[in-house]
Amino acid sequence: MADSTGTEMLEQEAEATQGADIVAAALGLETKKEDLETKQPDKAPPIILETAIPAPGSPLDDHTARRVIEAVLMVADEPISPRALSDAIGRSPAETELLCDELASDLATEQRGFVIARVAGGYRFQTNPDLSSHVEQFLVRGQTGRLSAAALETLAVVAYRQPVSRTQIVAIRGVNVDGVMRTLEQRGLVTEVARDPGPGRAVLYGTTRLFLERLGIDSVEELAPLGQFAPDQETVEALEASLFAASS
Repeated sequence: MADSTGTEMLEQEAEATQGADIVAAALGLETKKEDLETKQPDKAPPIILETAIPAPGSPLDDHTARRVIEAVLMVADEPISPRALSDAIGRSPAETELLCDELASDLATEQRGFVIARVAGGYRFQTNPDLSSHVEQFLVRGQTGRLSAAALETLAVVAYRQPVSRTQIVAIRGVNVDGVMRTLEQRGLVTEVARDPGPGRAVLYGTTRLFLERLGIDSVEELAPLGQFAPDQETVEALEASLFAASS
């Protein structure tokens, strides 16, 4: 027979799954079933470079410097200053600004879907302004998309355990939840509500007014109780026995 810790973990996992079902039903959303079959990608042929790329910080020719600037801006989540870019390509800030301006001009001439813009003292990629209506339509439509099973389970944990930290959510679900939490925050369903007074002052999350609106309730106290969905003692003991046998 598994110890009390195993029983507690089973109960927490059951609560998360049951809570997800309740939230999914209330939101009118369907969960996505993960495809269990994975397709092995075809082995790509090796890429042979005619010349080696110099080490980071070494002076680069114009073509390579432009490529490095593009690569850095592609992964950056905030505007990058000319000084920081110049360190990456081994050029002066003035030369770096000239290369960025040339890149921006080329993108504008080609009428690409994105541009290089000077923002807050640095450079970044952003969508072409003349496509703003199309981008907005896509984003708005995306907000009404279905939540995955993982997102619904995480949302259930937040709803029933709030205020709760990411570490506590991970302990209950047993998987990393960073991506799922970003999705829920972007959807406006969860938000930061407090800070843990203990060491590290971890961010504590809770549900939002939009969450209540979508479920049609006035407060989280009106959420359906989990007790009526919990498995009986016989089912719990059977699960414990199967897990114990599998680990033996």
